[in-house]
Amino acid sequence: MNYFYDMIDITYELTDEQKQMIATGFPAPTFPEAIQGVQLNQLTKGNSVKARVLLNEFEVKKTKTNKSFLKLQFSDQSGTISAKMWDNNGEVEQMLPILEQVGVFDIRGQVDEFNGFKSVTIYEMTPCEEKIDPSTLLAYTKQDIEALTEELFAYLFELNKPYQDIAIKAMERLWEAFRISPAAKGFHHNYLGGLLKHTIGLMRFCRYITVQSDNPFRAVMKLIHKVETEYKQEIWNGLKEDNSRPSFVWKDTIDHLYHMLLGMADYKYDDINYGALMTSILFHDIGKLAEYDYAGKSIDIFHFLFPTAEFENSNRKQAGIAMDPLGVTVGHIPYGVLVLSQLIEKENISISMEAIHLMSHCILCHHGLPEWGSAVRKPGNLEGYIIHIVDYLDSRYENTEADEEK
Repeated sequence: MNYFYDMIDITYELTDEQKQMIATGFPAPTFPEAIQGVQLNQLTKGNSVKARVLLNEFEVKKTKTNKSFLKLQFSDQSGTISAKMWDNNGEVEQMLPILEQVGVFDIRGQVDEFNGFKSVTIYEMTPCEEKIDPSTLLAYTKQDIEALTEELFAYLFELNKPYQDIAIKAMERLWEAFRISPAAKGFHHNYLGGLLKHTIGLMRFCRYITVQSDNPFRAVMKLIHKVETEYKQEIWNGLKEDNSRPSFVWKDTIDHLYHMLLGMADYKYDDINYGALMTSILFHDIGKLAEYDYAGKSIDIFHFLFPTAEFENSNRKQAGIAMDPLGVTVGHIPYGVLVLSQLIEKENISISMEAIHLMSHCILCHHGLPEWGSAVRKPGNLEGYIIHIVDYLDSRYENTEADEEK
């Protein structure tokens, strides 16, 4: 297999014993075989609708005759669903406090159509009290999740101690959440399994730069050259298309990549700590387990980080992928260092002070620039520059894939 416009070879080995260990200790999530949901575009006016949906937005509106109604937006795997509920017997006043507290509902209604626009008129709307399986309501990766799982652990098993111990112990404690977590709300990998896929993407780039190539600077220059080629192709395709606003994935990226390459040059005589770098990649976005929230997500990450703290709002409103009300106050970058620190302490892993600070620095600087969220002014070593470059490339490359490929 290959990655990044077929530049990067995806090669790894696993023994039968390791495969069995992965299957039993780190099972891949089970996602539905086909997209489920209301799929309004396939329904006609008058069709009945009965479904479980996520509540995205709601608003009280008035008709021209001053009659109240609820304007609602739901979503499920099929996409967004516009809906309304008429205030026939005080339903609006009854529903408002419930809508403020609940994010998943079972609805019954009927399809309406006005000027070619389809929506659902709701007759009944009941809060869901069952345990939610996120994959039945949210978009998920279409890629082979079992293969992605094996690939991740193949890379982790390659690491020397203590880095392998840190990585495997982290997955033992957090795999249940890590394996299905999204990596973002909107920009990239914004679906279940996105964090796993994104983490592996960074590792593929990292192995290309540090293991598969004889010179990391030459490898990065080859990657930048490929970006330039693809950006030219994007521009050319945009000129050919009858589209006044074509989409450019690689716009405004090339100067930044060269700037980072020049920053790497300050450390051209340094060796690369491959184990620390790959472990940092595993932890670089692991804080998103706390930063994001969605229907069915557990709060175990908070208990792992702060085991003696009391949780006053454990019954929070959960719906589609959103910023966690607690997690957003800290952010995934500091959380990544917190998770790393807690893991090393709880597992009593012996490691040098320098290695801890190297990994922490990589996590803190992986956004590259302070204005992009980096917690340090600029990367301070080769590993810091590489983790930023591979994160920058993978987050954008994902947007070259069609939705059905993601």
